[in-house]
Parts: sequence; structure tokens; C-alpha cells
Amino acid sequence: MGSPGSDTRFGKSRRLLNAKDYSRVFDGAEAKASSKHLLLLAKRNTSGRHRLGLVIAKKHVRLAVQRNRIKRIAREFFRALPETRATMDVVLLARHGIDQLDNRQLSTILQQQWQRLERHISEHETRRDN
Repeated sequence: MGSPGSDTRFGKSRRLLNAKDYSRVFDGAEAKASSKHLLLLAKRNTSGRHRLGLVIAKKHVRLAVQRNRIKRIAREFFRALPETRATMDVVLLARHGIDQLDNRQLSTILQQQWQRLERHISEHETRRDN
């Protein structure tokens, strides 16, 4: 494991921490990427880092062990992302059935939806700049 200051940790600077952070994304989402199993909402930020918030309701994923597995995989995926010019606050909302996916399937879906988010954000920037 890395040192406390290394980028391998998923520290507070990489997370959405309070209701205000989540509301900012929910109310002002600039990009959305959706699949049968999850929804990603994103809003650009100026913190210089991508930040992640997770919403995995017991209603959709009954077992705590499954909720924790999904969170772990999402954080690991997010941690490995390269920083891009446009950094984002992202909220992942789990949908019913996400707990039926194995780790590889979940990682693949996250990768696909992340690419869609990046495309939407870059299109949004292009429209805004014009």
C-alpha cells in the first residue's frame, strides 16, 4: 500500500463528502451516462481532481457485502483514472440488479459509461466555448 500522501489512496480530496456536494451534482448535472445497472451524473469542478460520490441503496442491493463490493470496485476504477483537463464531480447511482454482475462485468460497464461521460463533458465544453 502507498504512503498516506500518495495517489493510491482514496482520500477525502477524491470524494464527495456532504449533501451540498451531492446536491451540486444532482441539481446541475452537465453529463449523464446510463446503463441498465447504473447511472453516472457529472458536473465539472475546479478542484483539479475528479471526485466520486456513491449512492448504493439497500433497496437495490440488499446485502451489505454486495454493496461494499460494488463500492470497492467503483473506487478502484475511479482511483486508476488519469487526471484530465476537465475534472469532474461524479455521482454513481446503483440500480436494481447491479449486484448480479461479477467484478469484470461491473468494471467493463464503468469503463463504457465513463467514456460516455467524458464525451458528453467535452461536447458541453465545446458548446459553451462557442
